[in-house]
Amino acid sequence: LDSDPDVSVIALFDHEEVGSDSNEGAGSPIMRDAVVRISSCFAMLEDNELFKVGLSKSLLLSADAAHAIHPNYASKHEQNHQPKIGEGTVIKTNQNQRYATNCITGFVVRELCRRHSLPVQEFVVRNDCPCGSTIGPIIAHNVGMRTVDIGIPQLSMHSIRETCGVNDVYTNYKLLEAFFDEGLKVDQSITVIESNM
Repeated sequence: LDSDPDVSVIALFDHEEVGSDSNEGAGSPIMRDAVVRISSCFAMLEDNELFKVGLSKSLLLSADAAHAIHPNYASKHEQNHQPKIGEGTVIKTNQNQRYATNCITGFVVRELCRRHSLPVQEFVVRNDCPCGSTIGPIIAHNVGMRTVDIGIPQLSMHSIRETCGVNDVYTNYKLLEAFFDEGLKVDQSITVIESNM
């Protein structure tokens, strides 16, 4: 930590399963307030521009759970996006922004997994199936922070017998460790080329 030029934050929220709209939930102003207060520590005067630059360089990793393919309901998953227990962390994407992952933030996680030989899977919700959400889009909306939604695959989410793989917990831990060690370096190494096509 002594040589880390970045500010790393772990935020744990209450009331996620009931919508996050409380003074302790992800829908509260607490994340935005934290970023404002942190950015003010680096400027002598209240500098709104420093806050905006800090946000543009920030990357939120929203870590939750992911729906593993259920053998009795395999048709509920896209054919090429069927997360399996024991095969690694899942990057969750939804074009309706029920998950906040985009092509760049998803790439950061894929690249970290590649560099550290960690398994990674993709989950895209079928267009004709509704899906839940995470705190990722809530914070992305309220704070304006780029976000990637990830999770370990599990069966029977929200039941009394949720089931996940021990190896997935371990490889997810290793991914989080890699994210804090070099996630922003990977992010800053990306060059986006605009196309006029």
